[in-house]
Amino acid sequence: MVSSEVAVQNSVGLHARPATFFIQRANEFKSSIWVEKDERRVNAKSLLGVLSLGIVKGTTISIVADGSDEEEAVSTLVELIESNFSE
Repeated sequence: MVSSEVAVQNSVGLHARPATFFIQRANEFKSSIWVEKDERRVNAKSLLGVLSLGIVKGTTISIVADGSDEEEAVSTLVELIESNFSE
């Protein structure tokens, strides 16, 4: 199991279009992937789950993966968030 913390800095947080990009990338991996905020953990491959966390600009989240490609999954998703979803 691998995890990493990252701060969401794009203007709308992890909502609508950025959340869709995030979930599409998460679905490219075989590993189970979760997003954690405060005490809540949701499936990173679920749009409703990710949106339910209400992640806004400045929020620090943890990305956790467990599986055969866990390290690549976490690093790819952290890079996506740090790039502000290439906006």
